[in-house]
Amino acid sequence: MIGDMIKTYILQGPTVWMQLKSNLVAIIILSRGCCGLSRCVTYYLLVIGVFDFLVIITSVILNRIGRIYLRYSALSTTLGCTLSAVLVRCTRDSSVWLTVAFTIDRFVAICCQNLKTRYCTEQIALLVIGTICVLSCIKNIPFYFIYQPLYIQDKVPWFCDVKVSFYTLPVWKAYHWLDHILTPFLPFLFILLLNALTVRHIFVASRARKRLQGALSHKDSEMANRNKSIVLLFTISLSFLFLWVTYVGQFLYVRVTGVGYFTGLNFNDPLYIFQEMANMLQLLSSCNNVFIYAISQIRFREELKNMLMCPFTMITACIKQ
Repeated sequence: MIGDMIKTYILQGPTVWMQLKSNLVAIIILSRGCCGLSRCVTYYLLVIGVFDFLVIITSVILNRIGRIYLRYSALSTTLGCTLSAVLVRCTRDSSVWLTVAFTIDRFVAICCQNLKTRYCTEQIALLVIGTICVLSCIKNIPFYFIYQPLYIQDKVPWFCDVKVSFYTLPVWKAYHWLDHILTPFLPFLFILLLNALTVRHIFVASRARKRLQGALSHKDSEMANRNKSIVLLFTISLSFLFLWVTYVGQFLYVRVTGVGYFTGLNFNDPLYIFQEMANMLQLLSSCNNVFIYAISQIRFREELKNMLMCPFTMITACIKQ
């Protein structure tokens, strides 16, 4: 029953459309550049929003809903599902590593003042974003060659079946481990380490400023602004860690126990529930950033309010005229 509930949640149409609309709203607001953020930060958040939007389209609509409700469409051919699998991994890896790049950028801006003027620029941000997108695509190209047709009907190959060589050849085993090390193990380590160093730097800087001021009760506007600026960093980073930890646990459990991934029909099986919960939380990490922006950024909330009120404002103006 729980497995059915999880599956229903993932495939629920209104939920998917709400995720798409929320990400689209975030992209529109950030693209206007009126949230009081630097151009560098805006570029990172905007591209993260774009790839989160693409993750929902490729992973949920094409890969999950499309294959179930359009079972014998072009998406179910071997070419269709192979390209879909590669696109899912490319968009997912880009979204994850862009989050890491944003974390690194904010770490440099807060903790490395000497490097800030050279690294935290629009040109470096665009270069990093472009490099991540290209490398994510190159890294996932080998997945195109691990599938074979499940069967051939009227000379048309249907569905995707993983080749036996993917599980037996050492080169594929090494590549599978490398894939999971790059996403999400290394991002996990980078985000945890950089956030820990950032917290330590802020704590030390706060104590030093208080000693220099000589009055603990005095309100420090500079430190208050700095603390507000890192709320966005921590909420995005910690959200990523929380929503991916189940996926990491599932991978480690499969590798340690050797039980394999669930392929049966018993949706009440605990392994299936664990597997689908990991997938659900992983996909959820690509649709919650708009809520993070709304919670942590006052200017974003103001822009969101203005956008929602815009139709009513136009109607009111027309009525007055």
